[in-house]
Amino acid sequence: MPSQHEQTAMIGIGEYRVGSFPMMTIGLGSCIGLTLYDENLKIGAMVHIMLPESAGRTDRPGKYADTAVPAIINELVALGCRKRSIVAKMAGGSCMFEYFGANLNIGERNVLKVKALLTANQIRLMSEDVGGKVGRSVTFFPANGGIVSIRRADGTTSEL
Repeated sequence: MPSQHEQTAMIGIGEYRVGSFPMMTIGLGSCIGLTLYDENLKIGAMVHIMLPESAGRTDRPGKYADTAVPAIINELVALGCRKRSIVAKMAGGSCMFEYFGANLNIGERNVLKVKALLTANQIRLMSEDVGGKVGRSVTFFPANGGIVSIRRADGTTSEL
C-alpha cells in the first residue's frame, strides 16, 4: 500500500484533508467517514462528519454534513478536479445506542443527509459500509486507486 516514507494523515472529528497521501479516521460510530476521489488526477478528500445539520454554524465546516460536502467538493474543484469525475465512498452511520423514536438515530440521519447532498451535487456514491451497531476505522489511499479500507470494531475488515 503506502510507501514507508509516506505519512498517513489522521483526521479527527469535524476535520478534513485533501491530497494524494493516505488518510485515516478512527472510531466512527454514528459519524460518517466520507471520501471523494478523482481517478483522473489521483487525488481525494476525506472528512469525518459528526452531525447532519450545521444550523448556520460556520466555525468547523467538516463537522456538519451540510457544510462538509460542499467544502470538500470546492477544494477538489479548486485543484482541477471535474465534478463529473469525482466519486464518493462512505462508511459509518452506526446506531451506537438503542433509541426510542426516529429523531435520536444520528447515524441514520447522517447517512441520509450525506446521500442527499451527494445527489444534489451530482456526485456518484460508488460504495458504502453504513449502519449496523459497530464502530469503524477507515483508511483512504488516493494514490492507490482510491481504495478505502475499513476495520470494524468486531475485528472484521473490508475494502470499498
